[in-house]
Amino acid sequence: MTVLRIPLLVLFVLGLAGCVGYQPVPLYKLDSGNPGIPTQKNGPAVLLGPVQVADYLQRETLLQRQPDGSLKPSVDERWAGSLEADIDQVLMRQLAWRLDTQRLALAPATAGFSPDVQILLSITRFDSGPQQPAVLEAQWRLLDKRGELRDSRLIRLQEAHQGNAADQVRAQSQLLQQLVQQLATAVLPLTKEPQPLAETPRKPAPATPARPKESAEPKIPMAAPVRTDVEVYRF
Repeated sequence: MTVLRIPLLVLFVLGLAGCVGYQPVPLYKLDSGNPGIPTQKNGPAVLLGPVQVADYLQRETLLQRQPDGSLKPSVDERWAGSLEADIDQVLMRQLAWRLDTQRLALAPATAGFSPDVQILLSITRFDSGPQQPAVLEAQWRLLDKRGELRDSRLIRLQEAHQGNAADQVRAQSQLLQQLVQQLATAVLPLTKEPQPLAETPRKPAPATPARPKESAEPKIPMAAPVRTDVEVYRF
């Protein structure tokens, strides 16, 4: 019986080659900055959402904008988790700080939460490239306490970077923070409006007394006196 013996040195070399060949993939998350903790427990009630993110952004890999406008997925860089959820967290933390309120909820809201303002946000572009700046294109709509549309705006923000993936993510994080800054400026006046007065139910008009029905008996015409003083002429 022949026993195959592999020298320990060969196993060591193979293991070392495997370690050298494996390169961990860098993961990136958006930076929410250094927002402070809101101090008002009874601040304005704000409902964020629904927040819609473009379909092409819902993937793990970072997308790189090319000079011709096309998008190419990065080979080595990935998002650490869901980019959509990461965007929601940055927006929530920045809004709570800038509006100084802890009464902030992400749609759909729980039962009983009555917002002073609701923010409907749609992000249609959020990308960059080695030679292309970071660009954020979005639209927001603001609804007041009555659910009426009070503001609607299309925006396009741009931020330069150094070209590498880490600085691209930094630039994109800056764009989100700039977006929240503009949002907070638009939302703040709506949070200071007085509560709408409840409509007082109108009292029903007093009932008009019904008129007595006239008798349905036929009326007998009164007899008129016959004139007897008519002169008669005879010929």
